[in-house]
Amino acid sequence: MSLVALLGGYLLRDQLGPFEARMSEPEKQRVPQSLAIGDNQPPVPSQSLDSTETIRIASFHITAFNAQKSSNPKIINVLARVIRQFDVVAIQGIRSIDQTFVPHFLSLINRDGGQFEYALGPRVGRNRNQQQFAFFFNKQTVEIDRQATYTVADPHDRILFEPLVALFRARTVSSDTAFTFKLVNVHLDPLNTPEELGTLQDVYNVVLGDVDQEDDVILLGNFSTETHRLFAWGDGFGIQPAHHHSIPGTVANSANDNLCLHKLATQEFNGKSGVVDIVRLFNLTTAEAATISDHFPVWAEFRSREGGRPNRFAKRKTDPQRSR
Repeated sequence: MSLVALLGGYLLRDQLGPFEARMSEPEKQRVPQSLAIGDNQPPVPSQSLDSTETIRIASFHITAFNAQKSSNPKIINVLARVIRQFDVVAIQGIRSIDQTFVPHFLSLINRDGGQFEYALGPRVGRNRNQQQFAFFFNKQTVEIDRQATYTVADPHDRILFEPLVALFRARTVSSDTAFTFKLVNVHLDPLNTPEELGTLQDVYNVVLGDVDQEDDVILLGNFSTETHRLFAWGDGFGIQPAHHHSIPGTVANSANDNLCLHKLATQEFNGKSGVVDIVRLFNLTTAEAATISDHFPVWAEFRSREGGRPNRFAKRKTDPQRSR
């Protein structure tokens, strides 16, 4: 645990509210492409693997993701193929208590020569309603700073599932000009959404003001509320959803998933975003899709080059031990 980060977290708590930046144990376990992507228009070809100018960030709430679900070959194949398509994927809904579950899933993602790794947060929630958040990322196109990976502490229990935070940097361009960004992996309690939505500004401010001083902070995940309410919530302090998506006649809860970013700070967002319609892409019935999840993956595209002020992660020379 970084003493500076810990002290910074308590200062932030005093200045900005009851949240603080708490470092979690880093996940250092390491286990050693395709489909079309649907956006707000009809499906378009997938991102080229040799693309260096853009990165795609996605979020996928996989309902009750556990060993039973992953034992179904059709389900696990769809999940692996979706994740391979993106540079970083934030996952919510991991319910398995088996510590080999996530490494095994990673091995399936990498089965055909993929170069993905993961960062896994601690179990969060209350009583039996607990889950883990994770980030899966393609180490060929992005790198993670594991010393800047933590769970936001909530000592006053204002939010059911404390968000997982991680700092990333694009690897497809020079480190001096690479886009650096912090992802805040969230899942709001559907039974307490208005109150928890109100806490997210505190969460955003804590992450924005932590020791890394990263200005590109992106909230992504399952907000348990529709996009128009996200616009109303974030407009007052400059946060907006990446897109307003709708796929009629499919998974209703997908409208609750989004990526939210600051309109002025994150100038790297190029305006492209959408939903992966797994029903159409994999020729599934709606019942089969619901077995996988009652949510669809959502994504947004960003330029690989930093558009604002560089973060310290961008300035320093890469240390392979830190980016694993």
